Amino acid sequence: MLNLLLNIIPFAFVVRLQELLPVVLTTIIFVLIGLVVFAIAFIIVVKITPFSVKKEIEDDQNIALAIIIGAIIIGVAMIISSAIQGDSSPAPSVQETTATVQSK
Repeated sequence: MLNLLLNIIPFAFVVRLQELLPVVLTTIIFVLIGLVVFAIAFIIVVKITPFSVKKEIEDDQNIALAIIIGAIIIGVAMIISSAIQGDSSPAPSVQETTATVQSK
């Protein structure tokens, strides 16, 4: 069984050559949108702090602030990633939800 899975998994991520250009263009567009949103979020964080983030981290060696800024960066990156990926499972329709509730 494991041997069968190992043979199938590598082919799950293969893109045909005819479909490669749209995939690459979509990837580039989403990367650019993600970078712009990330840059805007980082600029907002730097602007709302009452002190110089760069001075505190680089000159004063404020490790706690560096950890907080790192956590903010990771959080924003996760939000952007989720927004770009979207929901892979379709949402249930109203009829399906109603039928499920009525059958219970």
